[in-house]
Amino acid sequence: MPKSAFTEAHKIAIKILTDTRKKAGLHQADLARAPGKDQSFISNIERGQRRVDMIEFYAICRILNIDAAKLYSDIVEKLPSKVDI
Repeated sequence: MPKSAFTEAHKIAIKILTDTRKKAGLHQADLARAPGKDQSFISNIERGQRRVDMIEFYAICRILNIDAAKLYSDIVEKLPSKVDI
């Protein structure tokens, strides 16, 4: 079984999160600065090197000024029927 950080489901989730950041007009450094992180924090997430937990996901959504439940729903709709963990 592959590491879950590199599954197709994870790639889909990260692409949606990255696209959402870009639509908001923020650079990685802008998004990272709000919670007191450096740009590499977001870079590692977007390159699939670091997973996002639920609280981080919620915080990122707040910074992006989007509804976390809606974004999560958008992600779930695009996930494959079988998800490896």
